[in-house]
Amino acid sequence: MFLTKEIEKRRTFGIISHPDAGKTTLTEKLLLFGGAIQVAGAVKSNKIKRHATSDFMEIERQRGISVATSVMAFDYCGKRINILDTPGHQDFAEDTYRTLTAVDSAIVVIDVAKGVEPQTEKLVNVCKDRNTPMIVFINKLDREGLDGFELLDEIEEKLDMKVCPLSWPVGMGQRLKGVYNIFERKLNLFRPHGKQEDEDTIVISDLNSDELEHHLGEKEADELRSELEIIETVYPTLDIEKYRAGKLNPVFFGSAINNFGVKELLDCFISIAPGPLARQTDSRTVEPTEKNFSGFVFKIHANMDPRHRDRIAFLRICSGKFERNVNYQHVRLGRQMRFSNPTAFMAEKKSIVDEAFPGDIIGLYDSGNFKIGDTLTEGESIKFVGIPNFSPEQFRYVVNKDPMKTKQLDKGLDQLMDEGVAQLFTKLDNNRKIIGTVGALQFEVIQYRLEHEYGAKCDYEPVSIYKACWINSKDKEKLREFELRRKNNLAYDKKGQLVFLAESQWALQRVQEAHPEIEFLFKSEI
Repeated sequence: MFLTKEIEKRRTFGIISHPDAGKTTLTEKLLLFGGAIQVAGAVKSNKIKRHATSDFMEIERQRGISVATSVMAFDYCGKRINILDTPGHQDFAEDTYRTLTAVDSAIVVIDVAKGVEPQTEKLVNVCKDRNTPMIVFINKLDREGLDGFELLDEIEEKLDMKVCPLSWPVGMGQRLKGVYNIFERKLNLFRPHGKQEDEDTIVISDLNSDELEHHLGEKEADELRSELEIIETVYPTLDIEKYRAGKLNPVFFGSAINNFGVKELLDCFISIAPGPLARQTDSRTVEPTEKNFSGFVFKIHANMDPRHRDRIAFLRICSGKFERNVNYQHVRLGRQMRFSNPTAFMAEKKSIVDEAFPGDIIGLYDSGNFKIGDTLTEGESIKFVGIPNFSPEQFRYVVNKDPMKTKQLDKGLDQLMDEGVAQLFTKLDNNRKIIGTVGALQFEVIQYRLEHEYGAKCDYEPVSIYKACWINSKDKEKLREFELRRKNNLAYDKKGQLVFLAESQWALQRVQEAHPEIEFLFKSEI
């Protein structure tokens, strides 16, 4: 009974968007409502000392972008909220894809002026593959942007979503008067002071009431009535079960920077979003209500505090209760481990926890025992599945600029690759190391972190590679023959799996045709 109560309290979700849609700003405002922070950071400013709470790496503060997933937990209205603020930049997409395996729902942030952007499409597709429930927040309403109905059409067309507006704007940009909260039948008046007061919210259950004219003016009141009538006719009403099944997507409008429309989003979210969901393993489905503890590592971050050189494994709890100083089975290593200082997160600020429940994300101090995808249980040998490793899109040789620091470089590469920020391949023919990433900016982040966290300096040399494909074959003899013939194009990944490095699309096609018995995979499971 106690476990069920704790599970019902949990809401674990990710915030996803294209860069600059206002995702990290929205995260800040949600934290403000939860009382987790007292003042929001200025995400874009390099001139002042405050920065977004969720951007805790030095390079994030310099660039004004998120380059790593942050985990933040707070309590709100009797619920325990776990937010995972993911990088929006496409160069860090792999971190985001894996993080989405640890959430039960998502909030998609869209810029009112730019509409649906390419990275939003990619991330939404990842969520749809897993039937993750999504709420859409159309942000930056205080700026001029696309018409509300245009935006809804674009979301339906580009993201293949079935939308259900739960709030509607009254004007936009300079003409913004407020938002009508369809979900609660309330009018929220806009005050550009960054903090909405209770008196800014007026309950108007009857839209024909003269109160509407009093607060908005005659023209705006008529427009709102007309638009709400269209919404009622054209769009479906909220069906919570359809939303939780990923078949219906509620839409809210607001301005995160002005703290407007955020509370309405949060109140609706905790009311309709699912609690911790069941998770699939290689042998069975694990339900959160099961008595025995289980969880999986979906992210590793080295040097969260550079002064202590600590390495943290992020663990999503899937079932049972996790307790401090209790022995748990590390399934891959086949040995018992206990944790004396498991932590809860508030970005880089951590506090020790004695217990945690399904839906919670905790940090485990790690001396190199964990890899992404590892499972912890109370003794059962299971492995949680569905954590992806994608084929990189950009490749460079690593060059050691200081041979005296070879040990530091090797250690740094080893630990940073364990984080899943990039992939390391060692060529069979000459043992040269190649880093593969989803985007070019990752090379800069790796270079920066190697120097500032490990004291090692590296440079890069270009290498002509189109794709890295994991290879496999049921015919072991054919696999050995392929290995001998194609040695110049083969490498081992960090796990010792054989990878074919194709120089061009044409070369890959030719090799596939020449070796039909070899399987070429562009995604491997961790």
